[in-house]
Amino acid sequence: MTHLLLVRHGQSEWNAVGRWQGQADPPLTDLGRSNVVLAGRSKLLGAFDAVVSSPLQRAADTATALADAIGVGPVLTDADLMERDAGPWQGHTRDEINEGWPGMLDSGTRPEGYEHDNTLTARVISALSRIESRAGDGTVLVVTHAGVIYALEGACGEPWNRLPNLGGRWLEFSDGNLSLGPRVELVDDAPVPDLL
Repeated sequence: MTHLLLVRHGQSEWNAVGRWQGQADPPLTDLGRSNVVLAGRSKLLGAFDAVVSSPLQRAADTATALADAIGVGPVLTDADLMERDAGPWQGHTRDEINEGWPGMLDSGTRPEGYEHDNTLTARVISALSRIESRAGDGTVLVVTHAGVIYALEGACGEPWNRLPNLGGRWLEFSDGNLSLGPRVELVDDAPVPDLL
């Protein structure tokens, strides 16, 4: 069984201004970079055999800093760990989405081009299977995105609950089977934006 700690990246420039990122690639803010340094000192990180990341800059930069702090590397990337495609909502604020697509956020309806949970979960499970094949019974730090973690939690029947930047979830993964462990927050004062 592979033990995984999936961690959401540090605060990005679009997190700071409330823009839905999807697969856009804004960098970390100064606060995001500072919090990643603090997270690297967290006692919750412990020992890892490998670090794997989404290739999006906000996740890859977070992963590199955390890998340096815990002395594990190089960081491997896997495109299937990227955030969901937010379709036409990418780059918009919540207010802009409510104006352009009235009622859709509240009803849970999503526009054409928005990557739904079942598609997202399938590609992330593919990535976790590749990690398992490399790590075996090891422990791996995976730096990814809130939407990825939410989709996996939802697939396991966990109700939605906001995850801050540098928050994460322990998982156990074996032969395509996923079981949830506890959530963690690597930095207590990490900002909690209203978006993916």
